Amino acid sequence: MQKFQKMIKYLGTAISVVMVGLAILLGFSVRWMFKTWPNLAVDELVFHLTEPLSGANQDMIIEYIVQCIVPMLLVLILFSVLLFFKRKTKYYVCFVITGIFFSMGAIVVSLYIAWEKAGIGEYLYNQFAKSNFIEENYADPKNIDLEFPEQKRNLIYIYLESMETTYADENNGGAFTENYIPELTKLAQENEDFSGETTDLNGGHTVEGTTWTMAGMFAQTSGLPLKTSIDANDMDTQEHFFPGITTLGDILKEQGYSQTLLIGSKAEFGGRKVYFSEHGDYFLDDYDYAIENSKIPSDYKVWWGYEDEKLFEFAKEKCTELSRQEEPFNLTMLTVDTHFEDGYMCEKCPNDYGDQYANVMACSSKQVYEFIEWVKQQPFYDNTTIVLSGDHLTMDSDFCVKVDEEGKYDRRTYTAYINSAVNPVNNMKRTYTTMDNFPTTLAAMGVKIEGNRLGLGTNLFSEELTLMESVGEEELKAELKKKSEFLQKVSGIDKNNETVLIRGGKMEGACIEAEVGSDSIKVNIEEINPAIKEKLKTIVLAVWTEEGQRDLQWIEAEKISDNQYEVSIKMDLFNNAKGKYYIDVRAVEFTDVEYVIGSTECKVE
Repeated sequence: MQKFQKMIKYLGTAISVVMVGLAILLGFSVRWMFKTWPNLAVDELVFHLTEPLSGANQDMIIEYIVQCIVPMLLVLILFSVLLFFKRKTKYYVCFVITGIFFSMGAIVVSLYIAWEKAGIGEYLYNQFAKSNFIEENYADPKNIDLEFPEQKRNLIYIYLESMETTYADENNGGAFTENYIPELTKLAQENEDFSGETTDLNGGHTVEGTTWTMAGMFAQTSGLPLKTSIDANDMDTQEHFFPGITTLGDILKEQGYSQTLLIGSKAEFGGRKVYFSEHGDYFLDDYDYAIENSKIPSDYKVWWGYEDEKLFEFAKEKCTELSRQEEPFNLTMLTVDTHFEDGYMCEKCPNDYGDQYANVMACSSKQVYEFIEWVKQQPFYDNTTIVLSGDHLTMDSDFCVKVDEEGKYDRRTYTAYINSAVNPVNNMKRTYTTMDNFPTTLAAMGVKIEGNRLGLGTNLFSEELTLMESVGEEELKAELKKKSEFLQKVSGIDKNNETVLIRGGKMEGACIEAEVGSDSIKVNIEEINPAIKEKLKTIVLAVWTEEGQRDLQWIEAEKISDNQYEVSIKMDLFNNAKGKYYIDVRAVEFTDVEYVIGSTECKVE
């Protein structure tokens, strides 16, 4: 009986320690999470949790360890010390039970805070709730008359990475005391952003399915949110990208436009290559093209590929080339220097502000303005419409923290229509989403649109109400969060695509064997799935021995053949630790997309 009581005592102690550790870690993690991303929604939480650890900001990982792991360990040490000194007292059992119940209460509170603040309940409801809203409000371009002017206008469409009206000062409709984007502010005020009679900047709201780059580009050219049954950036695994819809690219192709996508990153990422090839047959002038055609050195890579300074120089060359052709052109561009976290400081960037991201935004503003001024001096400008639009709101972890905490400012993407063929029919300030850019861009090019609606978008130059104006912001956002069978139907998604299954952990991507030697572990990786072989740049191993991956090491495998990789894991990297070694084998594609293709573990005696 005494032996049984002792066993129960030890078991209770172990449960108490584990529960206290879990409660403290969860509490600090929830606090850190909402401090890092103040307006974090559950879909963004899923996105951040499924992003590869190796691609994460290292400062952020260190910050998490310091603010969450270290306090948890300190509390656990203190609690363990108290247990040790109380172990022979009559209050020991009460102390252990109190620890368990206190931990359970703390866990419930932490989960409740996360549930409420991240909208987990709403998210789970929307995973099952269905809506016909999109289908009922979708204006199919196939069934709408579009009348182009006799002399078709050129289009220069520039997606400005993470650019918001927020970055202007309060006097100009922004949220900061200083104006970090004075040149962009001037462009919007001197041209059209649908702010009515006020000089305050106005811009497009982002809604469900429009909040990352590929989704933003898709929404602004199709009038639809990018809501699919696969992961946000897995559209590159598909042979088709919403083959059942008509987009801006499709319309301009039919009208004989020469179309180019100019970007300083890889076109494959997120499905951009598939989308712009299928919808408009765009010429893809991306990072890979720049290397293949000696525009940059073969080993050149900064940030996501090459910086915006080069992008605008290449854009000048491309504009000059396209303007010499007989057919009208559509040059679509995407900047990248202002991507989170903190942006990329090029040689042109000033150091006028105490924040790197502010300096990068100021630099981007100036570079865009200088490019627009150059275009204005060109002979083709008179017959060219320019659209400047933020692709989505910034995901930078701290730049807009105070703005979000105050909760008074309505964050919107930056918008400016320059040299439009038409003017707004009235001077009212418009409330709109980035999906409204689809018909509005065509209208700015002088195209007459029957009914002034395309997709879920409305021509902002007309009197027609946008969906956000007619049904209200709350209802529109709520409906777009629900499942749409219509979207699933037109998306053409192949959920059984082997690359999708491998990335999602539903299928092994290779055969992995580990053999323990005297001072190393030899890992052999072979029978690599053909679905990922052609895209494979390299294979890396994540190896650790301790819980929480505290001793995690990244090791690149050696390529033996197209179907085999090998790596020797030196045990001295782990202080020749005995026990289990855990190994995740990760594929790294040429687009830098990374995912687990298999796992194994082995025991060192």
